[in-house]
Amino acid sequence: MKKIKIGPGEHFVTRDPSHLIITVLGSCIAACIRDPVAGAGGMNHFMLPQSDTGNWGDASESMRYGNFAMERLINDILQLGGVRRRLEVKLFGGGLMMADHAAIGCKNADFAEAYLRAENMSVAACDLRGLHARRVEYLPLTGKVMMLQIESANSKVARLEQGFARSIRKTPTGSIELFD
Repeated sequence: MKKIKIGPGEHFVTRDPSHLIITVLGSCIAACIRDPVAGAGGMNHFMLPQSDTGNWGDASESMRYGNFAMERLINDILQLGGVRRRLEVKLFGGGLMMADHAAIGCKNADFAEAYLRAENMSVAACDLRGLHARRVEYLPLTGKVMMLQIESANSKVARLEQGFARSIRKTPTGSIELFD
């Protein structure tokens, strides 16, 4: 297996059966989408529900927003021969990681579900909301998802998200890389 790790604001689409896409989620959402007939699929990882502009501080980081991330993932799969009505969708994340930001995980989950309803797309499987972080591993050509609830990592994920929340409250002076 070729392991492809994605972080917030990233996505990966493939037709290669050896690709395993991996991410770790707190309040963020990952959508795992594939067309089983076309043999194409991928995963995104978004941090916030939506934005009209896609701007994040002074730079455009639109993939950090659900509305941009979902469109991009779906369109990239369609470009590889996918057909919208055949897309299989699985959603993960939206956990409660920080008491002072309790609503963001639920808002992300609510957005993802509403987006798919508006697009007439059903959800084949999901694990949304709750009090835990998740590690998600996705084999896009088979549709197999392995998800691990990582209770002990909640404090680490919460610290990462709190640090990120503090950084976006400040006026950005350049690009910021939050996760390795």
